[in-house]
Amino acid sequence: MTMANKKEKKVKKIQAKKSKQKRRMGILGIIVAISVGFLIFFFVTLFDSLYPPTTGQTPRTQTQEKEQMTLFFADPNERFLVPETRYMTRETNQGDQAAALVAALIEGSRQGGMKTIPSGAELIDVKIMEEGMAVVNFKENIIDLHPGGSASEIMTIFSISNTILTNIPSLNRVLIKVEGKSIQTLKGHMNTESPIGMNEELIIEERS
Repeated sequence: MTMANKKEKKVKKIQAKKSKQKRRMGILGIIVAISVGFLIFFFVTLFDSLYPPTTGQTPRTQTQEKEQMTLFFADPNERFLVPETRYMTRETNQGDQAAALVAALIEGSRQGGMKTIPSGAELIDVKIMEEGMAVVNFKENIIDLHPGGSASEIMTIFSISNTILTNIPSLNRVLIKVEGKSIQTLKGHMNTESPIGMNEELIIEERS
């Protein structure tokens, strides 16, 4: 074997060794990058969980606490409204708060009060107007499901208005709509075309 062949073979061997080392270093670099990325993600996630941001949205359970609210249900004779205390989440949006209160009325009393909104009635939404009025919008089935009668109708209207206005003092009136439209009456006994205020004369003492 000539000197030239030996030298060429040695050069190829060195080049192969260098190429192999480069591949190893490349693989090692990828592994290190992946490991560093994983560690960064892990510690950022851990830090956020231990020290949540003070601005922006935070989990509902951390930002909202339950407060005592007053709901109004009918007495057994449907002549008066009986206040019932309940702990509910205090919503930041007044429309959401009013909707939650109406939903609680639909759910019914937990202390033996008579329902004022028929089971199955569906609330679409509650919108708050600039002049301090809450517009409570029901689906049409509230009319279909309502038992009728002047006493029941009065209990329905004023349990809604008294409940909303008691718990959201900045509001002063409630307007009830069905499918987004004003209605003359729910069942023919009380005019609901105009906004309704608080009616304290219908309230009797809370049940013990």
